[in-house]
Amino acid sequence: MGGFWTVLSVVEALWVAGLVAWIVLERRSPVSTLAWILALAWLPAIGIAVYYLVGPRRLLRRKRRRKRSQRLVSEALDSLESETGDPARAEIARLLVGCGESPPMRTERVDLYTEGQPCFEAMLEAVANARHHVHLSYYIWSPDETGTRFRDALVDKARQGVKVRLLLDWVGSYDVSARFFAPLEAASGQVTWFNPVSLTRWRPRSTNFRTHRKIVVCDGRVAFTGGMNVSNTQTAEATGTRAWRDTHVRLEGAAVHALQRVFLEDWHYASDEVVAGSAYLPRAASRGEELVQIAASGPDGEVESIHKLFFAAIASAHRRVLITTPYFVPDEAITAALVSAAMRGVEVKLLVPAHGDNVLADLAARSYFPELLSAGVEVHEYAGRFIHAKTVVVDADLALVGSANIDNRSFRLNFEVCAAIYGASFTARLAAAFEDDLAESRPVKPRSLARAPFVQRLGESAARLLSPML
Repeated sequence: MGGFWTVLSVVEALWVAGLVAWIVLERRSPVSTLAWILALAWLPAIGIAVYYLVGPRRLLRRKRRRKRSQRLVSEALDSLESETGDPARAEIARLLVGCGESPPMRTERVDLYTEGQPCFEAMLEAVANARHHVHLSYYIWSPDETGTRFRDALVDKARQGVKVRLLLDWVGSYDVSARFFAPLEAASGQVTWFNPVSLTRWRPRSTNFRTHRKIVVCDGRVAFTGGMNVSNTQTAEATGTRAWRDTHVRLEGAAVHALQRVFLEDWHYASDEVVAGSAYLPRAASRGEELVQIAASGPDGEVESIHKLFFAAIASAHRRVLITTPYFVPDEAITAALVSAAMRGVEVKLLVPAHGDNVLADLAARSYFPELLSAGVEVHEYAGRFIHAKTVVVDADLALVGSANIDNRSFRLNFEVCAAIYGASFTARLAAAFEDDLAESRPVKPRSLARAPFVQRLGESAARLLSPML
């Protein structure tokens, strides 16, 4: 009997040594690596399946294909360079350029939307005015009244001869059937799925890599991006007072080119079609007054540009940092940046939902509150409804609006996009929206955290252990 246990111990030791070598070679963060090693060591059968499906692995074969996509599209559009200006945040701009992102571009107009209904009306107006093409990329497209309204608008444009390309994430838009988009395809519109999964096309290593981007580009002149999906949940027109509170921006001018490039690279990656020509990147009518820089990151790159943008923006703050995010599961770098900023005397305010739609993420988020509060960070919970906005305000001259949450999934697993807007005008508008949200929020107090039931505090601590995997 003793021999059996000896053999079992040797097998277990070899198993642990093998998986340690396997995961270490992935070169993830130390915390993430240790978390996965413990999970696989204690749950070998289940753990290995979970890691293979949703672990922090890089896109390998698809990564090479995506790099080829970027090169082909860039070469096709290389002659159409955009103008650059002198950004107020030169170091941030240089950082993103060093990460391979586009430089800041003069933009004629930047509109801010904090509710779905007026934003959707502006989108539908832009679609209606399109004369050459309409490009859309979404994580969630629901087959409800809102989704049907947008689909029908696209059908009308396709019938008019406007080129319509719609890219949807296969996981996020799982409940949309091919029948729903049949009228669009019958009108010669194109619908393509990002990383589809089926019995014949199942690639486990890339299943967990999703496009979380929200992009609309019309005629290469007008674009939208931010946190809003195409769904009834986003608009009071369909949902009433329960509609999500979210943030989106409309861009007009040269900065649209950068969002167009992101879409075209994603489109080629998903469909193999290279789309090029001057009609897709028309020259802006004027230089414009706003400076906008687009950052796009995903698991096909090593630089994690949006993570670096968030870290550098917080670290550069002198007066204030205002953050709104529905999912707050920061890594050590972002936590350190927030704590350090507050301890330097910077006014740091964090706004999160009082009740989110992901229990595990909510529990993990609350585990970070004591450390933040003790450093002087103000934490507020938006109480009225679910807040889905992803924004950052730094001092008086930098505003970030995009699709990325402050968590490992957005920084390292999802394909995300973020608009960095330089200058006092737009930053003031976004800061005012933040203050309006604070009026509907309640501050988190240290004593309320200390009085939380033991079971809740235990759950928060346990969820925090899974932070690198969320």
